Amino acid sequence: MEHKPFSNQRKRRRGEERKGEERRRRRRRTTESNLTDMALLMEPGSEPLTEGEKADLEGIAAIKESAAREYKEQGNQFVKMGRNHYADAVDCYTKAITQMGALSAPNPDASVLFANRAHVNLLLGNHRRALDDAEQAIRLSPSNVKAHYRAAKAALALNLLPEAVSFSRRGLKQDPANEELKKFLAQVGALELEQFRQRAKVKEAVYTAKDLTTALERRKLRLGKAAFQELTGVKKPELDQMCVLHWPVLLLYPEVMSSDFIEDFPETDLFSQHLDVMFSASSPPLPWDESHAYTREAIELYCQAGAETPLSKSETLKYFLEGTVDSKSLQDTLDEEDGEHDTGSGCTVTPSSEGSAKWIRVKEGTTLEEALQHKDYIIPGIPVFFVVSRKSSFYSEFKAGNWSLP
Repeated sequence: MEHKPFSNQRKRRRGEERKGEERRRRRRRTTESNLTDMALLMEPGSEPLTEGEKADLEGIAAIKESAAREYKEQGNQFVKMGRNHYADAVDCYTKAITQMGALSAPNPDASVLFANRAHVNLLLGNHRRALDDAEQAIRLSPSNVKAHYRAAKAALALNLLPEAVSFSRRGLKQDPANEELKKFLAQVGALELEQFRQRAKVKEAVYTAKDLTTALERRKLRLGKAAFQELTGVKKPELDQMCVLHWPVLLLYPEVMSSDFIEDFPETDLFSQHLDVMFSASSPPLPWDESHAYTREAIELYCQAGAETPLSKSETLKYFLEGTVDSKSLQDTLDEEDGEHDTGSGCTVTPSSEGSAKWIRVKEGTTLEEALQHKDYIIPGIPVFFVVSRKSSFYSEFKAGNWSLP
């Protein structure tokens, strides 16, 4: 209880201080208002003629300068108070800049205000506004190193790497020993190099995809939506130096829905070349073929036609680019082009139970390219062929069109 009088004294002192500060602010506002009214009585664009007019204008300038300093200090305090007060800080710096009037270089004081506001805008994530403020700060005072640093940081956030490098280097010209700028320049340089490598990777992937798309167009081949990737994974053709397409090929045995996979089937190869190896007399029988029906002389190959819709040119490009570049780069490289391709071939056709789909007999003496060029065949991502045996009871069911993909 003995401390209560001292507490009351402190409260009275604080109250008197607040009242005094408020009186000073009122006097300053009144003086500024009076001096401004006097200045407005002058003709627009005229120079002060009397000593009194000069004194009035000098008084206004002094008051505005004092107000700008006060707003600046308030802004600095708001920044220290944390994120919840950043908007207040921006408002204070804006009011301080307004007090500066028309701005022409050099103006170091105004430069500091713009640099401070750029700093808070960076903290708020307003990167474009931060860059604009930092550039204004540099214009008003090229030696303002903090302005260069903040301009560089804003440019980096906007993914303007060349500009970020430029601001960093200009700042280091003003202060060659600045460690922050040195580290930042090294960071941006590394990002710029990585971006260059990524662009080169995208460029190479796009060239490869376009080459493949052109190769399909020249051969009058049509690509459809990828199928059976659960069996093969994501596989795509490759074009060698002799412009020969090398396809991964899936062989399905519909009787048991088992499969074989040929990693590299050049388009110039005959089917018989691969079947001779796979079903040679020295090769073991298929694990599930207990009756040994699937022998070299008994097997037939088919592909399914009419079950797919061909991809457009842009969709084909997208398919070849998938997994090689990021989605944004992918979107930037696609051209909306569609193409229709028709060709013919002398293959035997067996009806299929799936509406307009049909089974096409593939002759063993044809090349892969010739089989893919059938006018009704659409490649489901990679070539898929179905193997059946004339010795199997399943053969008659398949030929009658009573079997379809599950």
